[in-house]
Amino acid sequence: MHIIHVSAELAPVAKVGGLADVVYGLSREIEIRGNTVEVILPKYDCMWYDEIWGLHKIYDDLWVPWYSASVQCSVWFGFVHGRKCYFIEPHSQENFFNRGSFYGFNDDPMRFAFFCRAVMEYLFKSGKRPDIIHCHDWQTGLLPVLLYEVYAGMGMERQRVCYTIHNFKHQGITGESILWATGLGRPEYYFHYDRLLDNFNNTAINLMKGGIVYSNYVTTVSPHHSWEARYTDQGYGLGQTLAIHHYKFSGVLNGVDYDIWNPEIDRFIPSHYTVWNVDGKYPNKDALRERLWLRKEFKPLIAYVGRLDAQKGVHLIQHAMFYALEHGAQFILLGAGGDSGINNHFWHLKHYLNDNANCHLEIGFNEQLAHQIYAGADIIVVPSLFEPCGLAQMIAMRYGAIPVVRAVGGLVDTVFDRDNSDKLPEERNGYVFRDADFAGIESALSRAIGLWYDHPKEFRRLITNSMAADCSWARSGEHYLGIYDYVRVK
Repeated sequence: MHIIHVSAELAPVAKVGGLADVVYGLSREIEIRGNTVEVILPKYDCMWYDEIWGLHKIYDDLWVPWYSASVQCSVWFGFVHGRKCYFIEPHSQENFFNRGSFYGFNDDPMRFAFFCRAVMEYLFKSGKRPDIIHCHDWQTGLLPVLLYEVYAGMGMERQRVCYTIHNFKHQGITGESILWATGLGRPEYYFHYDRLLDNFNNTAINLMKGGIVYSNYVTTVSPHHSWEARYTDQGYGLGQTLAIHHYKFSGVLNGVDYDIWNPEIDRFIPSHYTVWNVDGKYPNKDALRERLWLRKEFKPLIAYVGRLDAQKGVHLIQHAMFYALEHGAQFILLGAGGDSGINNHFWHLKHYLNDNANCHLEIGFNEQLAHQIYAGADIIVVPSLFEPCGLAQMIAMRYGAIPVVRAVGGLVDTVFDRDNSDKLPEERNGYVFRDADFAGIESALSRAIGLWYDHPKEFRRLITNSMAADCSWARSGEHYLGIYDYVRVK
């Protein structure tokens, strides 16, 4: 099959969050399985250009319809760690992708609406006819609308769209000007509940809703989150739309790239180890303590790695830190967030705990240190309020750091409680709590710390269980190939 991914992000050249890692990991897995895979991105000025090999212009006269005129674009091609990538560069006074940042502008919906129209125009004029166009998040939600309403009547009626929603919170809610800009027009047609009309604002269209309505298949990033999106407030108002289109909606769990996150070959850690040689993990714990000036003594090391924002349960992260210190454990935090209030609060905590030899807070992000924390920690906490999939718990398991997680989203699909799961004993790999309160996380942490102290052989067995779990892209890639084959025109 020929698959083209259309995305606002791709690791490592244009990365804001997990979307970038998913697009890279999935495209790589699908290509390994013998398919032709390409990725189309905006050509941002702030990309990591040193990660692109052989970047060169291949199309210099792509005129994209825009309002009553056209915008000239160039299309560039290059390889990103082996992935075949196309970058669309508009030459317009709006300066869509030359702003020093990927997102965060008032006209973001217009910027990415233009990107969708430019992608379709490039596919049409270049003669590319992929079996599947795989779109990601709200930024590409307008593409299946354009395909069905415009380009299908121009010879692209055989192309099919798979649309993946990584985060329901951001949906691209905007006004009718986008319809006129992209050439769709007819606001009386699109401002309809069965098409693009936002479910709660009858003066706005919803780009993500358009992606759901017009795509041939819709996925989100874990089976449990697909249920949450339909039946709880985690669908952020799209639950009814998903119910209408339930026959083409499911959850497919993301994977972890084991070429990067793998203690057997990790170039960032001092001691390599495997599930058959767990003892090799412990020199990493000693090295981590030495790097962060933590006291070397007989205590479990608990860690948090990730963003510091409300979604991640920052009040529970802080409580876990003090609970760990009060109950015979050490604690490391690595993270930062976009909210200045949260960041300042954790800077205050860092100064408050600066002289504590059992605690270290690193406010910011350091890729090498993240690897070393996963390798050195005994326990990782992931107390998210919502978590569509989550990578931290899957990375932690690969490194034998026992996950303590809240029962939401993809955390439910990957972490199975040692004491209360219906899974077989050898499949239980962590601790799970349900309520987003102090009692909830205390109940899980107390069991984890207690097992570490009182039953070290059982804790070691839990480590081997977690390391043996397969969270690679192999299973997810197979699932997506099944979806592609289901929707494509035979």
